[in-house]
Amino acid sequence: MKVLVACEFSGVVRDAFRRLGHDAYSCDILSTPNNSNYHIKDDVMNHLNDGWDMMIAHPPCTYLTITGNKWFYHPDDHDLPVKDRRPHPRFPNRQKHRVDAIKFFLELGNIKIDKICVENPVGIMSTFWRKPDQIIQPFEFGHTEAKKTCLWLKNLPKLISTKIVTPEYTVFKSGKRMATWYMNAVKLPPKEREMLRSTTFQGIAEAMADQWGSQSFRSGK
Repeated sequence: MKVLVACEFSGVVRDAFRRLGHDAYSCDILSTPNNSNYHIKDDVMNHLNDGWDMMIAHPPCTYLTITGNKWFYHPDDHDLPVKDRRPHPRFPNRQKHRVDAIKFFLELGNIKIDKICVENPVGIMSTFWRKPDQIIQPFEFGHTEAKKTCLWLKNLPKLISTKIVTPEYTVFKSGKRMATWYMNAVKLPPKEREMLRSTTFQGIAEAMADQWGSQSFRSGK
């Protein structure tokens, strides 16, 4: 199959499909670390109609996650109705960025490609578009990390867990807990942290390639 991995710079999903013989390309405005010939450094919107059989898309989640909601409004206005709240002084254009992010997500999800997976953390698209078809965790695919990941699917079956392991959490004195890998990432410089959190886990990438790129699935068996 000819596979587009949209908004991927790492090449993890791309390479998983290529190892199985698929003609897979990643596309992102960032360069890929290994300077692969199978990476398109460009706006993916310029390449959505290039005859793909499948697209796996990872649209940026910065303005779509629920964890970032506190940055939309002025911290002094949290008791006011939403319509009366002022923009956050540090991020006065965040509402516009969210509108743009929603538009981009929907354009990817509704493009005329036969098989589509759009991936994102838990966020607002369950309301603005539709509920995801599946929510997966890295610890269902051999990793000790916990990170809820939503999948919106078109003509693709739900992923089947490949190896369930015990996730690692750090528990604070307050009793609250946080995924250990996520907590450790806070110590990294912002760019490194962002790249780490946006890279697909290897076990998930391999499950996508194995299950969605298998001969039995493509032949309809």
